[in-house]
Amino acid sequence: MHASIRAFPLPSGIQRIFSAILLLALLSQTALGAEPSYRKGQFIEPAYEGWRQQEDGSYIFIFGYQNENWEEELNIPVGANNSFSPGLEDRGQPTHFLPRRNRFTFEVPVPADWGNKELAWTVTVNGVTKIAYATLARDYVIDNVVIASETGSLGAGTSSPESRSNLPPLVTVQGDRVGEQIVRTVRVGEPLNLLAHVDDDGLPKPRAPGVNAVTPATELERYLRPPTRVTVGKTNGLFLSWNIYRGEGNATFDPPLPKPWEDTRTSANSPWGPLWTPPPVPKDGMYSVNVTFDKPGTYVLWARADDGGLFHDQYVTVNVTP
Repeated sequence: MHASIRAFPLPSGIQRIFSAILLLALLSQTALGAEPSYRKGQFIEPAYEGWRQQEDGSYIFIFGYQNENWEEELNIPVGANNSFSPGLEDRGQPTHFLPRRNRFTFEVPVPADWGNKELAWTVTVNGVTKIAYATLARDYVIDNVVIASETGSLGAGTSSPESRSNLPPLVTVQGDRVGEQIVRTVRVGEPLNLLAHVDDDGLPKPRAPGVNAVTPATELERYLRPPTRVTVGKTNGLFLSWNIYRGEGNATFDPPLPKPWEDTRTSANSPWGPLWTPPPVPKDGMYSVNVTFDKPGTYVLWARADDGGLFHDQYVTVNVTP
């Protein structure tokens, strides 16, 4: 025998309380909707990553940045809103900023007699000014193990014989050079082929399961598996990425390439994503990519070869005509 449930009208006092609670809930949702969005409209935090000494006694300061936006890629020309001081305001910094955390993005050489001076990188966007200060403080010295650890290839504060013997990959962009630069020309909307050779020592070895090892059961297990580390985690494996480094317009790359920034979302085509697997490596090491621009102008494209732990960068200047 099943019990029946009858609806009884609530007393008027309880109805008023219930209505007030419902109104507060709706107001709370409205207030939350008015909160700043982290998709766009936020600021950029320049970051000083550390320094390395060269064989000739000079130094290299290494910088990155945190774009607080998840989607907005900001263009900030060199000048009052994107500059270095003291000295030259243009030190080779990016003017096109990818989303979220980008570590070890570019290097700034300084002389051997730099001493105790500071080099400041100032970035202003959306009304917010942030400054990164670079010095030769001893706690900022970095090496390959530090880089691998900071980017998530290693666990925090750990190393291994493999990581200590790993050498960075070498990317060589094919094409005629004008002085020390590779310069290409293309029209708006027309594809430009970029050909780059990547050489690597095969370390660190990829630990992601191979295609043949993936079954529906193991794939579901990967989706349901909780995070196992509190620091940023990165899947080891060789890949090449192309992105705009300087330029006002947008570029489309075909085929789509892995992201060089820490996109931790599932299926984001990023080595920091939980289900990412390294793409196949061409047998001859030659990567072919087509790029198409939507606006005329002078662009600097940035190629990064990354083996999971270490990386190497090359740049191409592209003159895009109407």
